[in-house]
Amino acid sequence: MSCLTGVRSNSVRGREKESDALRALVDRARAGAGGCLLLLGGPGAGKTALLDLAAAHAATGAPGEPGFLVLRTQGVAGETHLPYAGLHALLGPIADRLDTSAADTRVLAEALRTGADAGGLALPAALLRLLRATGRPVLVCADDIQRLDAPSREAICFVARRVGTIPVAVLLACAEPGTAPDGLPPLPLAPLDERASRQVLDDLVPDGLPGDLRTALVRAARGNPLALAELAGALTDEHREGTAPPPQTPPRGGRLWRAYADRLRGLPSDTADLVTLIAADPGIDAVTLTRAAEARSGLAALEAAEAAGVVVESPDGGFDLADPLLRHVAYAEASLARRRAAHRLLAGLLGDVSGDVSGEGAGEGAADASGDDSGGERRRLRRAWHRAAALDGPAGELAEDLVRALAEMPKATTAAFPEPFRVLERAAELTGHGETKAARLAAAAQHAWRAGQPQRARSLLARIDTLAAGAEVRGRAELLRGSLELRAGKTDSACDTLLAAAERLLRTDREQAVRALVRAGEASYLAGDNRRFLTIARRAETLRRPDDAHLTRMALEYLGGMAATFRGRHREATASLRRVATGVMAPSSAGSPSALVWGGVANLLLGNGAAALTLTSRAVEVARAHGAVASMPQMLEILIQAQQWMGRYDAVAANAMDGLRLAQETGRAVSGAQHLAWLAFTAAVEGDEETCALRAARAVELAAAHGVSVAEALGTLALAHLDVAANRHADAVNRLRVVARTGDPLVVRVMATPLLVESTVRTGDVAQARDALVVLERWADSTRDPDRLALAARCHALLASPDEAGERFAQALELHRQGSCAFETARTRLLYGGMLRRSRRPGAAREHLHGALETFERYGARLWSAHARAELRAAGESVRPSGSRSEAGRLLTAQQFMIATLVAEGATNREVAARLFISPRTVEHHLRNIFARLGVRSRVELARLLP
Repeated sequence: MSCLTGVRSNSVRGREKESDALRALVDRARAGAGGCLLLLGGPGAGKTALLDLAAAHAATGAPGEPGFLVLRTQGVAGETHLPYAGLHALLGPIADRLDTSAADTRVLAEALRTGADAGGLALPAALLRLLRATGRPVLVCADDIQRLDAPSREAICFVARRVGTIPVAVLLACAEPGTAPDGLPPLPLAPLDERASRQVLDDLVPDGLPGDLRTALVRAARGNPLALAELAGALTDEHREGTAPPPQTPPRGGRLWRAYADRLRGLPSDTADLVTLIAADPGIDAVTLTRAAEARSGLAALEAAEAAGVVVESPDGGFDLADPLLRHVAYAEASLARRRAAHRLLAGLLGDVSGDVSGEGAGEGAADASGDDSGGERRRLRRAWHRAAALDGPAGELAEDLVRALAEMPKATTAAFPEPFRVLERAAELTGHGETKAARLAAAAQHAWRAGQPQRARSLLARIDTLAAGAEVRGRAELLRGSLELRAGKTDSACDTLLAAAERLLRTDREQAVRALVRAGEASYLAGDNRRFLTIARRAETLRRPDDAHLTRMALEYLGGMAATFRGRHREATASLRRVATGVMAPSSAGSPSALVWGGVANLLLGNGAAALTLTSRAVEVARAHGAVASMPQMLEILIQAQQWMGRYDAVAANAMDGLRLAQETGRAVSGAQHLAWLAFTAAVEGDEETCALRAARAVELAAAHGVSVAEALGTLALAHLDVAANRHADAVNRLRVVARTGDPLVVRVMATPLLVESTVRTGDVAQARDALVVLERWADSTRDPDRLALAARCHALLASPDEAGERFAQALELHRQGSCAFETARTRLLYGGMLRRSRRPGAAREHLHGALETFERYGARLWSAHARAELRAAGESVRPSGSRSEAGRLLTAQQFMIATLVAEGATNREVAARLFISPRTVEHHLRNIFARLGVRSRVELARLLP
């Protein structure tokens, strides 16, 4: 397990707290006070790696200190029956000290020589005296003690309980909690969290893995370090290229598989039958399991499995497998006949459609064990699944049952077992006819994509290519393939694929054809190809019909409104966009995340940030309820735009971090680039130059690699904001000119124009600023959004003569009061206050500058705060330093709060940097500020302070 040791030589990935505990134990023994720890964790949990770490730490010490004597042994199944085999291995390095003539060691030497069990206290006491007499600190490491012979285990545990006053540290590791000795302090090893699992994978595969494949391996490993290593080692070129589904289980025959198979081997037949039953249905409840056990020797048959560490009691009073990975092994190791018998029995038990398995008349609508009121539908789906697995009937009939049962499930229900894409994949396998088989594979791929498993979706689509399928199925497959390409950042090929899908579907499914056109338009928009977007919109316009379904009408109106916006025809756009904004509120649209997103974008372009926020928040809720993981990053993008519009930068940072994580997990490079750009923007607002530069550079790099000009423009815009805040106006102008050349969308242009005007006024090149202001003003006038009208008025104030500027600034502030963006209001007050000071009106200036400073401090915008303080000092006022407040969350900026939370959870500076896409030096800088603001002096105090 040495491959799991992290960058630091004294830690193991994801086991920092355990590593600290082991080092502390060794250090106490070095100081003369021994102790013991019992590591508890299943196969592959990292116990051996921790023992290695303790041994390495024992080998280090200050010059002149006596070095540790390290004694190690490990239980071996083949020697469990040999008395004292474990002690024989442990004491090998000091065997020469076992003097048979000395009374203290004679009994121990004789036992090791003959293997005769001496019994009583004499031998364990002799072992304790021997370790005490070495004249140096001792570290005893015993791995897999559940396999040690009983006399050796008893002697070592005897010593472990009695070393508190001597320089001996004892570390024991046990893989089966049921066999752990009593009276020893346990140190359980929980599964690695997601962050640590990703770090382990990064160590194992330095060249990196595609985001969706990386996520699939983390999900499959369930926090087991050895599983991660074996899964990574089993990857093929097809896995890396996405043409084969990612491995779901560690390789058969690997160390982990063999360890679990050893547990299963030797179970009585009735016990093995029940274990197979549990493995075959992760959702089995206590009542169903009890009924299944009645056909054998009852639940008492599971006692042998419980003693072997195979099953554990579940919260509902039933049983579950002790480890999720063990489920795969238990099922695969069972014979085909045993598996089919288990599925057939489960199908029979679930066949009572009334749901009354308890004899208490639960009724068809009764909730299942999870509390879900769709219990009847769940039972029917599980029954159909088990019948199909048992091949309990004609294949075609079984396939139809699966499809029908899945169709009856409520849309908002996300059944954990069986997953919808697996149901449809199994139905396709049981289907012989090419067209129907292809349709079911396409539907399975759609469900896999929605569940955030794009690799599996691609592999399912690849199977359709070999089948005879009609235009509709091919069109649906192309629509999904194009969507996958779009989310992966292949905007050009995605647009081509989606347009081809639209033409295929026009003859059979107009609604899906229009949806393909909308996505093709999105691909061209993200690529900054407005000309192609307009071509797509014109094609869509020719498809309008009076009898179109509501969602189809909304999609066509949306494309039309966006196209008019791109042409600069804002009044024409307003009519279409308002129809979308109101139309998506209809009941037929309320459950469609896509329609809600269209409504959110429409409201943004109409300047209605509050309505956009409401609709996009609802879209996120609906997507979460439906388990549509793949859609979440894109929906969060629109939600973030609405929050940015309203100046809610803390929410922007939190959602962008969440969106970035989801984008990485689901292989959505386009969304990843945009979320990085938004994170760069929030860092720019806070004045965190290094963080902004790192995130913006990565966003621009990703965007350029995938032809996503919107993300590139946003990343560059973040840097321009930082330049303006730092008084680098010439640099800001140069960046904003680059933004203008990227075919920037209206939202980016509106954000860029106030910065461009402010900077060009400082550099003296206002011609370009006046042209940009025309676009902003025309759009703001069409929407009547007070926040955007205020920005336009501010721009006019900056360009106006001194006599006119005051009136324009006053107009801007009045409009700000009607709006919702406090940050931009503060920016206007800062500029107005500076103008008043230069006009020799310091009293009036100070009023606005104080208001600006208070807002900037609330946002944690240190560069802007510094501007406000400088202006106040120039206006003749002595400025107080920023004060502190009592609540930790209010004292810190969003970025600082994230860092503080991660550090309080035990993350190192390097790990925080990797998580937040910043440098370790920036983390260190933030920590100094966090400690100062909160009045703490250490990470321990920080952990105590934060909830």
